[in-house]
Amino acid sequence: MKIARFTSGGADPQFGIVDDEDLVVLAGDPMYQGFETTGERVPLAEAKLLAPVIPRSKIVCIGMNYAEHKEELAPGSSDRPVIFLKPNTAIVGPGDAIQIPPVEGRIVHEGELAIVIGAVAKRVRAEDADDVIFGYTIANDVSARDQMFADGQWARAKGYDTFCPIGPVIETEIDRRGLEIQTFVDGEPRRHGNTRDMIHGIPEIVEFVSDIWTLLPGDLILTGTPAGLGGFVDGQTVEIQIQGIGRLVNPARNRV
Repeated sequence: MKIARFTSGGADPQFGIVDDEDLVVLAGDPMYQGFETTGERVPLAEAKLLAPVIPRSKIVCIGMNYAEHKEELAPGSSDRPVIFLKPNTAIVGPGDAIQIPPVEGRIVHEGELAIVIGAVAKRVRAEDADDVIFGYTIANDVSARDQMFADGQWARAKGYDTFCPIGPVIETEIDRRGLEIQTFVDGEPRRHGNTRDMIHGIPEIVEFVSDIWTLLPGDLILTGTPAGLGGFVDGQTVEIQIQGIGRLVNPARNRV
């Protein structure tokens, strides 16, 4: 089931179930109010899709979770998951511009499968991870790559406003194993991988992260990016495709 958050005709944001070319409007946020419908349908063509969730608490990111990408950044580093946080103010939705700040060096894309947490999760065992997962969406862990190395840590370089596009929907019923992930810039292939190649699988990630932080409904866990060429500049468009979920497309603009 694909769940979208959208607005239509200038109305307040609503949630809907994607049904062919329509959105079946839900009575409220399905994470809290279930899947009760209002009886209304809105054509997808008349809706603006928004970020499908705004984390109330945090965005947790897993770094270097694909072997080839890990070798690019930190060969020989620890086998433990590398984790960091992005602020929820970094979130933007489909079609929203990635605002490039006035910093030196490369701005890079990192197309990733994102876990959407659906229940309070604290010290969850790997075998129980599905009990706290609401679904999955696409995320772009945008990074000011050279600033990462200049700072010696990643908070600033990955935390700028607009540096976490997500969408277009949350898929609640997908087999996360063996999903193709592809990233394009202006139609040119840049990154390609498959979730079967993750170093740390999703159940293990949920167990590891929930042992450190209590996860709340709506929190996101970004599961890492495959290797590839990551740079983009003002005027270009970044597109991320994940099999079974869809396409997340965002233009890049220099921040005014």
